[in-house]
Amino acid sequence: MNLLETISNEELLESQKLTPEMVLILDTETTGLDPTNGFCLEVGAIFFNIPSRSVLSQISFLIPVQSNDAEKINKIPAEITRLRQPWQEGLAYFNSLLDSSEVLIAHNAAFDRQWFGNGILPEINKKWICTMEDISWPSEKQLSSIPSVRDLALAYGVPVWNAHRALTDCIYLAEVFKRCENLESLLSIALEPRRLFRAQVSYDERHLAKKAGFRWNSPVQGAWTRRLSEREILNLDFSVVPVDNNFKFEA
Repeated sequence: MNLLETISNEELLESQKLTPEMVLILDTETTGLDPTNGFCLEVGAIFFNIPSRSVLSQISFLIPVQSNDAEKINKIPAEITRLRQPWQEGLAYFNSLLDSSEVLIAHNAAFDRQWFGNGILPEINKKWICTMEDISWPSEKQLSSIPSVRDLALAYGVPVWNAHRALTDCIYLAEVFKRCENLESLLSIALEPRRLFRAQVSYDERHLAKKAGFRWNSPVQGAWTRRLSEREILNLDFSVVPVDNNFKFEA
């Protein structure tokens, strides 16, 4: 049986749903890379309307932490997170924006989503779109297959500054969305069901996997892997196999 024939009608219909109108663009700043021994210390979010390309609301707030091992990166001293501030009210408002959104959007969504449902942050059971991996940006923008958020911003003429805070990346993405004429199409394709695949390439062909946005050793050790949709599989120049035997495309 052809690999693509394993996709059910239900999954195909799921991928054909209309583009969301209300999305929540979000980003986090954390004390480390692993939520088992680190904490989220800042959340930034922009409530964005796709049809009008408009920012409806935006928020960022700090969450108190005792230490911040990532201070050199995010420039957030742990002591300022403990200053008197209405972070609980900020979290409550974030939850209301979350309830009003159809889809969550983040750059490197796999990193951000792991902090939700952990500690005080709410569990999120909505669809996510990763602007780094799930969207195939127009070729004329000359971006890499896994662009940084700053490269993405510059490609769309968005000014970039040095601040490394949660709301900053959200602003970059919102400004990119405002300038993106084919945004609805890009988001619709990004929502197509996808699954983690391993590239079937030799050592000498590894450049093909890298060019196609596959990652070495992440999340599978000793393999080039990437989450792919049916459409993306058809466009590859090499074969792929699902990482697990229980193959099923997931939205």
